[in-house]
Amino acid sequence: MTNASSDAVDLLIVGGGVNGAGIARDAVGRGLSVVLCEQGDLAGATSSASTKLIHGGLRYLEYYEFRLVREALQEREVLLRAAPHIIWPLRFILPHDSGMRPAWMVRIGLFLYDHLGKRKLLPGSHGVDLTRSPAGKPLTGEFTKAFEYSDCWVQDSRLVVLNAIDARERGAEILTRTRCEKAQRLNGEWVATLVNADSGESRTVRARALVNAAGPWVRDVISRRTGATVDKSVRLVKGSHIVVPKMYDGDHAYIFQNDDRRIVFAIPYEGKFTLIGTTDLDYTGDPGAVTISPDEVTYMCRAVSRYFKRPVTESDVVWSYSGVRPLFDDASGNASAVTRDYVLEMDTPAGQAPMLSIFGGKITTFRRLAEEATDKLLTALGRKGGCWTADFALPGGDIANADFTGFLADLRRRRPWLPENLALRLARAYGTRVERLLGKAVALSDLGRDFGGGVYEAELTYAATEEFAVSGDDFLWRRSKLGLHLDATIRDAIGAWFDQRRHATATAPENTSGRLSMGGFR
Repeated sequence: MTNASSDAVDLLIVGGGVNGAGIARDAVGRGLSVVLCEQGDLAGATSSASTKLIHGGLRYLEYYEFRLVREALQEREVLLRAAPHIIWPLRFILPHDSGMRPAWMVRIGLFLYDHLGKRKLLPGSHGVDLTRSPAGKPLTGEFTKAFEYSDCWVQDSRLVVLNAIDARERGAEILTRTRCEKAQRLNGEWVATLVNADSGESRTVRARALVNAAGPWVRDVISRRTGATVDKSVRLVKGSHIVVPKMYDGDHAYIFQNDDRRIVFAIPYEGKFTLIGTTDLDYTGDPGAVTISPDEVTYMCRAVSRYFKRPVTESDVVWSYSGVRPLFDDASGNASAVTRDYVLEMDTPAGQAPMLSIFGGKITTFRRLAEEATDKLLTALGRKGGCWTADFALPGGDIANADFTGFLADLRRRRPWLPENLALRLARAYGTRVERLLGKAVALSDLGRDFGGGVYEAELTYAATEEFAVSGDDFLWRRSKLGLHLDATIRDAIGAWFDQRRHATATAPENTSGRLSMGGFR
């Protein structure tokens, strides 16, 4: 079925990862009209497959990436203030291996790390005696000293969704399960055909500029979807992670130096688990079909088993995930050494509509990338508008003084009927917007059907109506990580609920492909 509707906007953004959603939010807040299309779910690829860190990138100092590290360090606290419910401080323990980087080099690196950015909320680094510190208990006796420093944790896929929510509420149109089938320059603008994966309906959008934020598919958009010519290239690098049962007590993370000079993290995860990652391998093939290899699992198990008293084996792995990083191709021989910096390539043939393509980047600097991208787009379109995102909270992040502990205590005081663990999970996920989810409820029974495991129908409805969730996987693995905690019966029931909702919406007399897009396409 074809819908001949046609809309005219300032920007068409292709790609619903962190960069696309960040640009949509920034641009609409500066007065541009925006449509964003995403072929699958928001954060359905690279942006939900990160190590979940907002960090400066300590190891990048070895590659003299000082500007990138400085920018990332500055962004840590900007983002921490903007979303203290999904971003929080995390202390890292770096055991010193005398056979690897010398102690003086690590100290210099941490001194730079402490001072390159404007650090106000996070404590600085210091030495640790592992023979006395609780941090040394799970480690082998071979390691007697370590260094401790700060970075931040982030719920990466929720970060994307919150940017998309804010963009929508400021006037952008967010279309998930909607592929940009083709786009061509015509009479000074882009004319694009968007196809809804579930219904097959097509829609024509005319845009003054096109933003190619397709991540691993950036070259595909350039060459196959638009037919444009851009010299810059992307290098696809696979990163995989494993999740194992909780390896140690405490809320700190470890950063281990492997014998190949790469680093591997071990991070507290979802209360009951430890997240271990990541790998860096050149990748060819379909980015949507990326999976972890047995060799990667073995590599990560071996890397952390050099440090932990209790070895990690392949049989310990309860879940794994892989993503493809679309890094800017700087011709580095080693995948680990490829720059994590970003390049914004503006293609502006004389008299024709501009296209901005994004190469590279990291989740920590997405807001700065979006700011710079919007600056370029405004210039190309002959428009003006000042930067604003550094001073505004993301949805749910307007917590007084970024004091999550105080916010949680207040929620529990006002809603004493919420079980402690459920109150914590909801507060972490939704921040101040938990009030929209809970509404006038005064008891658990007011939240609708109880699916088990602390999931009630009110939360599913909120995810569907406010957070673009269309399928069980959207909710279980991207809006949350409840897929790790719930048994198959509950997961199936949640999936069936979304399926029924999607079917009901698709067969409604006046269904449109607007705020809530239906389908299961990626």
